[in-house]
Amino acid sequence: MAQHQPIRKTTPPSGSDIPDKLYFRIGEVAKLCDVPAYVLRFWESEFPQLKPHKGGTGQRLYRRRDVEMALRIKSLLYNEGYTIPGARQVFKGELRQREPQLALTIEGAPTSIDSRQLRKLHKDLRDLHTLLSKSPARPTVHPIRAPRTPNTPRQTPERLFNLPLLPEEDKS
Repeated sequence: MAQHQPIRKTTPPSGSDIPDKLYFRIGEVAKLCDVPAYVLRFWESEFPQLKPHKGGTGQRLYRRRDVEMALRIKSLLYNEGYTIPGARQVFKGELRQREPQLALTIEGAPTSIDSRQLRKLHKDLRDLHTLLSKSPARPTVHPIRAPRTPNTPRQTPERLFNLPLLPEEDKS
């Protein structure tokens, strides 16, 4: 499949036009992006990167990064001429370019653990595994009363409370 190329090239909007606030309401973001609020709601359904927080009242609260993402989406769609699927591909491509760099920084990080410490840690983990694998010496749940034997009579409420047994009524 052909790589998506922009139709028009313009400079993306700068993030310096965004006021320094913690949260923005959808109306404020709509004014900043110069699009109707329903367009922002539609973009939320099309771009997983655009996920504003919804407050306790259900109102969308955009952070600065959400506003920047909305401006980036607008730039891709309106200024550079991408379709929605094309803009999604641009975001996927950017993500793929960032992933190998993250992996290299993790793998190439210097370690301060020498082989002796590593062997001791490995032995400690094996010992812990052995300890946790053993079955407990005693049951973890203790019975409230001793188990009944087949010859033990069942305790009735009268016997539990040492109540005198009432004579049965004559049924003749």
